[in-house]
Amino acid sequence: MKSEFEHFQEQHLTHLNKYLEMYLSRLNGEQTLKDAMFYSVSAGGKRIRPMLILAICNETKRKIDEDVYAVAGSLELLHTYSLIHDDLPEMDNDDLRRGQLTNHKKFGQAIAVLAGDGLLTTAFECIGNTKLNDSIKAKLMTALAKAAGPQGMVSGQVADIEGEKKHLTLAELQLLHQRKTGALIAYACDAGSLLGGVSTEQQKEIHQFAMAFGLAFQIYDDILDVVSTEKQLGKAVHKDQFEHKNTYPELMGLDGAYHQLNEALFKAQCSLKSLGQLGMKTELLSGFLDYFARRKNK
Repeated sequence: MKSEFEHFQEQHLTHLNKYLEMYLSRLNGEQTLKDAMFYSVSAGGKRIRPMLILAICNETKRKIDEDVYAVAGSLELLHTYSLIHDDLPEMDNDDLRRGQLTNHKKFGQAIAVLAGDGLLTTAFECIGNTKLNDSIKAKLMTALAKAAGPQGMVSGQVADIEGEKKHLTLAELQLLHQRKTGALIAYACDAGSLLGGVSTEQQKEIHQFAMAFGLAFQIYDDILDVVSTEKQLGKAVHKDQFEHKNTYPELMGLDGAYHQLNEALFKAQCSLKSLGQLGMKTELLSGFLDYFARRKNK
C-alpha cells in the first residue's frame, strides 16, 4: 500500500513536470537553446527541492495553484542550471547525468554554458510572472538569489574546488555542504513556509528540519559514491575518492559517515516532532526521510 507521501508525489510530480514543459516551450528564444534547456530539465530526477515547497504548502492547507507550481518550478530550473555547470570539464567533468549524456556532451560546451545561463535567469522571470503580491515575490527572489549565489551555493562550489588541495576539518566540510547543497534545500523550505503563511515558531522548526535534511542529503550522496554503482546512480561513481575530494567517508570512514547521517536524520525527526506539537501536520515531510531508508540503519 502506498504512503500518503507516495500518493502526493505521484500526483504533484506529474503536474510539476507538465508545468516545466509548458513554461520552457512558451519561451521566445533560439530553438537550440530551448532544446538544450529542456533536455536537462526533462532528464528526470527526484525533484526533492520543489517537492518540499509543494509539501509544506499542502501541510499548511495552502492551495497548490499555478503560482505555487511556478515557485516550485523556478527552483528546479535553477537547480538544473547548477547541474549543467557542475558537469562541465572545468568543474566535475562528467559524461553522464541521470543515466544520459551530460548537456555539454550532447550539445557542446558553449551551448551547455548558455543553457545553464538561460535556466538561471529565467528562474527569476518565472517567479516574477506569478500573480503573487509584490512583497512575496521580492522576498522569494531575494532569498533564492542569496541561496544560489555568492552567499550560498556558488561559495560552496568554490570551497569544494579549492578544498581538493587541502584536508578539511569536519566543521569546514559541514560549512561547505551547508552552502553547496543545503542552501537550496533550506530555501525550498523557507519558500514553502512563506507561501503557506506559517507562524514564526513553525517557520523556525521548518528551517531546522531543512538544515538537518540538507546535511543528511549530502552525506548520503557522499556514501552512495562509495557503495553504489554507475547503473544505480546514473552517473560515474568513486570519483570523489579518485579526485581526492573532501567527503564524509574520506574524512571519517564509511562507518563514521553513516553515524553522521543518522545524527542528521535524528535532528530532522526532532524538528518534525516539534512541528507536530505546534499543530502542523508532518506526514509528508516525514516521507522525505524515507529517501534514506535503504541505508540509514547501517
